[in-house]
Amino acid sequence: MEWTDIRLTVAKADADNAEAVATMIAEGGIYIEDYSDIEQQVAEIAHVDLIEQELLDKPRDTVIIHMYLEPGASPVETLALIAARMEAANIAYTVETEGVEQEDWQNGWRKYYHPLEIGKRLAVVPSWQQYDTDRVKLILDPGLAFGTGGHETTSLCMEALDERVTGGERVLDIGTGSGILAIAALKLGAAVAEGVDIDLWPCAPQARTPRERRAGQADRAGGRPFR
Repeated sequence: MEWTDIRLTVAKADADNAEAVATMIAEGGIYIEDYSDIEQQVAEIAHVDLIEQELLDKPRDTVIIHMYLEPGASPVETLALIAARMEAANIAYTVETEGVEQEDWQNGWRKYYHPLEIGKRLAVVPSWQQYDTDRVKLILDPGLAFGTGGHETTSLCMEALDERVTGGERVLDIGTGSGILAIAALKLGAAVAEGVDIDLWPCAPQARTPRERRAGQADRAGGRPFR
């Protein structure tokens, strides 16, 4: 099912007015690319796991507004309406259109996640990718929780586990997030790994009870106990 992505590029100073125009016209929703304060955002969100250089290289003085038209909608009519409204608002802009499959723009963020080899024994692999390796694989579906292995605070802890876990240990993971450290410890041979967090959502968002959340983590750990 192909949607139409209409991309409007405007000066940062005109972004609010252009967004208002797009919101009035779009029926399939809008999406805004604004990188003007990305450094500040990164500084404030210190737990972000991965910031690609591609994002840091984005222009700071322009904003891109994406408008998604449903399959069957006429881009010609929409483009004419955009032109009239933008001219009335005295907004200079450029426009591009592209056909996209619904899955493409819903899952576009996945392109920023890649398999990571950490230490001598571990590999973190996104759940949608195939990755052949003799290493111990942690299959991860990155979501809202901190802990994908890309950030140094996670990868350095995983390197320490790789060096020190030889079998039979008890591991306490405080601020477990995605559970990646506890699961890595179990897969490396720890007897028990206990993960705690003040946020229940990251560990198993579909689980409704503590028992279900623990079961979800145990399943991801390969059947070993995760308390």
